[in-house]
Amino acid sequence: MTAMSTNQNLRKISFVLGGARSGKSLHAETLAKTQHTAPGQLVYLATAQIFDEEMQTRIDLHRQRRGGEWVLAEAPIDLVDTLRNFDHPNNVVLVDCLSVWVTNLIINGHDVATARDGLIAHLAKSISSLTFVASETGLGIVPDNALSRQFRDESGRLNQMVAAASDDVFFVTAGIAQKIKP
Repeated sequence: MTAMSTNQNLRKISFVLGGARSGKSLHAETLAKTQHTAPGQLVYLATAQIFDEEMQTRIDLHRQRRGGEWVLAEAPIDLVDTLRNFDHPNNVVLVDCLSVWVTNLIINGHDVATARDGLIAHLAKSISSLTFVASETGLGIVPDNALSRQFRDESGRLNQMVAAASDDVFFVTAGIAQKIKP
């Protein structure tokens, strides 16, 4: 049985992976919009924080592209609590991005394993449709410092667990999405 249970026939969990600027967010937005029907909310749950002008520019571009039909929620740390706030069978929630969330957890001294396990537990109970975005960070060279290696390892573990809990998984390269699960 997939992540969808028989009691939640409409609920779907999708996972979109790719490299930086691969087109993964646009693909995830398209997936989420195709699942959305009224009267539910179409929720964009952002994990990014604005630390500099470059990040502000990136966030502004995402907002312009999405348009006004999305409800914006921000959860740089408290991802599961925010997901619970929008847990409704008619809602579609896009989380962009898990890699940024892991970074936020690490740099703020949170227990990544506990947060990760909480998210995975929530996925088993959630009644809303969910689409997750994450960067695939394990395809490059081994990072030269402990913090970067921790990030790569924690992201890789989380990506594996979210992929296992997802109904479908896509890998995006150069704007082209390849369905890799099922």
